[in-house]
Amino acid sequence: MPRSVNAVASRARRKKIMKLTRGYWGARKNVWTVAKNTLEKGLQYAYRDRKAKKREYRALWIQRINAGVRQYDMSYSEFMGKVHAKGIELNRKVLADLAMNHPAAFKAVVDAVK
Repeated sequence: MPRSVNAVASRARRKKIMKLTRGYWGARKNVWTVAKNTLEKGLQYAYRDRKAKKREYRALWIQRINAGVRQYDMSYSEFMGKVHAKGIELNRKVLADLAMNHPAAFKAVVDAVK
């Protein structure tokens, strides 16, 4: 009896990965083992960097808030401590946006916590 192999499913599985590796450089796009390894590594990087992006944005917001409050002779930690003590429910993302794009509104927040 001949050996039974599910060539249809195997081919479909390979095609799915090869479709995702289109646009890669050199053998990474058309050699099965290289393409599979490259794609797996790329997906690992994507997973890791979705988490890292959140950290990077938080750091950016902190820098922007710090730069904004330095104009009013305060430090970032001092400012955030007073914001929490006053019960102002603005997160770092909003505060950073105010500091960059709406200086008058940011000054109002700084005056409210002083």
